[in-house]
Amino acid sequence: MKTAWDYTNLAEAYLRRPEYAPDAIQKMLELTKVKPGDKVCDIGAGAAHLTLELLKYDLKVSAVEPNDAMRANGIKRTQKYPNVIWSEGIGEDTKLPSGEYKLVTFGSSFNVCDRQLALKETNRILSSGGYFACMWNHRDLEDPLQQQIEEVIKNRITNYAYGTRREDQASIIDESGLFQTVQFVSGRIDHQLLVEDFIEGWKSHGTVYRQSPELFDKIIKEIREVVEAKQQTSITVPYVTRIWIAQTKK
Repeated sequence: MKTAWDYTNLAEAYLRRPEYAPDAIQKMLELTKVKPGDKVCDIGAGAAHLTLELLKYDLKVSAVEPNDAMRANGIKRTQKYPNVIWSEGIGEDTKLPSGEYKLVTFGSSFNVCDRQLALKETNRILSSGGYFACMWNHRDLEDPLQQQIEEVIKNRITNYAYGTRREDQASIIDESGLFQTVQFVSGRIDHQLLVEDFIEGWKSHGTVYRQSPELFDKIIKEIREVVEAKQQTSITVPYVTRIWIAQTKK
């Protein structure tokens, strides 16, 4: 399915993206009161980073992903689970039945949707009393290495912006008028990974790519130089998983 944000060329690099903080996912599931066997929907499921976390709790997951390459990777990674169904769709039009799901999640995907239309569609497929949740993994920019990387990016891209992925989502959710009070949970996770995998992960960074596609390869090269200057085979990268959660009013 063609979308404004095409991740085909980034699909393999996405496999090296960090997982979400387990304690943040647990907090979300406790707050939303979902239990094993409940139906949940993961929109913009990509390579199954969040889908896999939901499956660990024995939930019945409908994973919706518009990009063929990303969806293929997600299907491969979740093939051992019998309680997941993959389908093609977008946040604004999932093509799923109304009133079916106790929880609808957007893992690093809400920002690539028309958020008001996505909230309307979420409300449609949620069951009475169900919950919406959107989340992102944010690098801890207080970390010295991450500060160096930020310098590389900002030196190359004038007026570089993080976009909506680092915004507080509460006002957007409130604006829809479809949900009750927004709640926020977070959790920290340190990712220990090979230097090469960290650099490869940067190749999936759509926010940087879209703001300067002609300089993207140079930026990745400079990030490589910064990281390899540490002369380490592996590094620790601190992340914060941030989740906004709201219960439908219906």
